[in-house]
Amino acid sequence: MAKKKASNVFVWIIMVMLVAGLAGFGATNFGGSLRSVATVGDTEVDVDTYARTLQAQMRSYQQVTGQALTVQQAREFGFDRAALSQVVSDAALQNATAEAGVSIGDENVGREVAASPAFQGLSGAFDRQTYELALRQNGATVREYENEIRTGIASGLLRAAVQSGVRTPDVFTQTLFNYAREERDITWARLTQDDLDAPLAEPSDADLRAFHQENPERFTQGETRVISYAWLTPDMIVDDIDVDDAQLRTIYDGRISEYVQPERRLVERLVFASQTEADDAKARLDDGEVTFDALVDERGLSLDDVDLGEVEAGELEAAGEALFALDGPDVVGPLPSSLGPALFRMNAILTAQETTFDEARAELADEAAADRARRIILEGQAQVEDLIAGGASVDQLAERTDMQVGSIDWRDDVADGIAAYDAFRLAAATAQVGAFAEVNELEDGGIFVLTLEDIRAPELRDFETVRGAVVDAWDAAEAEAALTAQAEAYAVRLNGGAEMAGLGLALETDRALERSGFVDGTPPDFTDQVFDMDEGEVRVLSEAGEAWLVRLDRIAVPDPSSPEAQLVVTQFGQETARELSQSLLTAFTQSVLSETEVYINQAAITAVTSQSY
Repeated sequence: MAKKKASNVFVWIIMVMLVAGLAGFGATNFGGSLRSVATVGDTEVDVDTYARTLQAQMRSYQQVTGQALTVQQAREFGFDRAALSQVVSDAALQNATAEAGVSIGDENVGREVAASPAFQGLSGAFDRQTYELALRQNGATVREYENEIRTGIASGLLRAAVQSGVRTPDVFTQTLFNYAREERDITWARLTQDDLDAPLAEPSDADLRAFHQENPERFTQGETRVISYAWLTPDMIVDDIDVDDAQLRTIYDGRISEYVQPERRLVERLVFASQTEADDAKARLDDGEVTFDALVDERGLSLDDVDLGEVEAGELEAAGEALFALDGPDVVGPLPSSLGPALFRMNAILTAQETTFDEARAELADEAAADRARRIILEGQAQVEDLIAGGASVDQLAERTDMQVGSIDWRDDVADGIAAYDAFRLAAATAQVGAFAEVNELEDGGIFVLTLEDIRAPELRDFETVRGAVVDAWDAAEAEAALTAQAEAYAVRLNGGAEMAGLGLALETDRALERSGFVDGTPPDFTDQVFDMDEGEVRVLSEAGEAWLVRLDRIAVPDPSSPEAQLVVTQFGQETARELSQSLLTAFTQSVLSETEVYINQAAITAVTSQSY
């Protein structure tokens, strides 16, 4: 079973790679001397494998964030190094497998190839011509591909052998469960400047100047990067673009379903296994014995499971007539559906809506002009790149193209104008003085080129410039010190037997506070401090000009015998076992690498990541 599972996983990875190819790099393979990016023992890592791995990581990032990466940005984020680490680790396991003499026969390889849907013909069976064509289109030969399957399955067996049999010790899971599920009952009070026993003294000018000098980190301006740039965005040229009515009419007709919508209903459908069950449910519903929501619960479903969303009459088959005859929310049925007899609940009526071409024209014109502006910028990007290659400065770019020139003293806290774009901020943060300029893309379809002119070191801002901030910081520091002293005096009284309710403070209580919990109106480390206290302990906390007086009333230990606790412990043990097995494989791989000669071909890596092949 382990063998079969490992082989299937590997083959599906290969399938995904074959279908995806090297999309984004503009090539399917690398020729010439750039054959491998690394050699691990006797195992080579070819450039195609590295390129596919890097591209897969970039696609994964896009799926998670919704933001596509350029190869340059991938390098800046370290994806190139992560991809190299991954392929070298894989090669180390393949090399160890070969040295151990583990191999897979032709029969197993053939079975895996024949089972792949990617190589099936029109009949649904394995087709040799389809197989060979798919490999040719992806720059691979049959021999190369089948060798890759063979080594992949074999190294999969080694992985499975290393990772199998890992079990989390019961004492470990139980200890961590107790740690995570312990709860605290607390009573606390927040002291602000309104609670001061006496007003703060007015600071003298000398006090403020001394505070300014003694706390330079509060008033120091961060590193400043002096940047010249040229940029062009769709908004800069969109007003100069004319769009004719014929084009807009075509767009309108292509999106007619957005502008002309028939009457619709918000509908839920609860399907039953038989007509008898459906009839019984409707009878109970009509008699008031049960609600529609309760019927859904009885079937072990949620409302999301039965929700059909917005539907038109024609989408409901035989039930459409009855539902669209309703003039208000109600339940109808049982009625036939594609899944069996069902009850239908209509929750709302959405009236028919129509937006005429004339009404939509302004919106369509704006969209069409913006789209055309983006395409104009994209088409003109090659000209900008040629000018840069010829040594053009940002000022010359503005003279010879539609780009606009500007300059900015950029820091982390500057986010106006072009600095509002994440792409610019990333480029500005990583730019080097004297570096060759590059064209970068903005999130809205614009482009920019920047030159880092100078880097100014952090400097303490002049006292008069930040005088207001100094006054505020001084007040907060003095208030915090005074309130902390008051709170500590209260703590002494509590430790001496006084009642917290008798202190005259506005008290708050929180019960069953979990370690991961958050208490509104408290400092960031409040929960950590509470879980560091002993039962009955009183503690004073302070931050940002305020203070807190906290008493830990009770520590509640979870009941390990409850069904919920046992389920959580079991799930936690399984998840921890998976993490431990992965850590074990990582440690094994590192051990193999430490004993194996590894050669990295930096020229090949640079060729892949700079697209200079």
